[in-house]
Amino acid sequence: MAHPEWTRLFQVAAKDLKQGDFWRLELDESLKHDCQKPGWKKCIVSTGARYKCTQCGRGWSSNKVRVACHMRLSSRQGVVKVRPFCQNCKNCSEAPMEKPSIDSENINILMKNLVEKIRIKCYNEDLGKKNKPFRRFDGQSPHEPAHCEACMQGICPRSFK
Repeated sequence: MAHPEWTRLFQVAAKDLKQGDFWRLELDESLKHDCQKPGWKKCIVSTGARYKCTQCGRGWSSNKVRVACHMRLSSRQGVVKVRPFCQNCKNCSEAPMEKPSIDSENINILMKNLVEKIRIKCYNEDLGKKNKPFRRFDGQSPHEPAHCEACMQGICPRSFK
């Protein structure tokens, strides 16, 4: 899923980072938010996305899609590992965890917000501004922590209530 679009939009967003530093984006499905290696910084970025159950075909949208990010800058080489968290269908028993489908507009905003986090965490810049808002979905259903992988790992704000 770290398909070329994620990489391309990350490179566009990262072009304004410190001259001479080279950053690359990697998808890491094994990334655990609270288990970063020494020297790595972490953050969570959020977006809106759609999901589709591979078991029953039911689709749903969520404005609570979390993406865990670990980043490190060493000898002018920066790496960001990202992992979007999955959700599963509330209608199917034993439903598999499904990956989010994030549209280009929201991937672009996600990458800009990620680059802001890099500037704060790796370059110690004081940006003093909020994340850019992503395009939200009209959802009638409340967020369901029992079907959200990020909630299960305790990193969804909704799971702290």
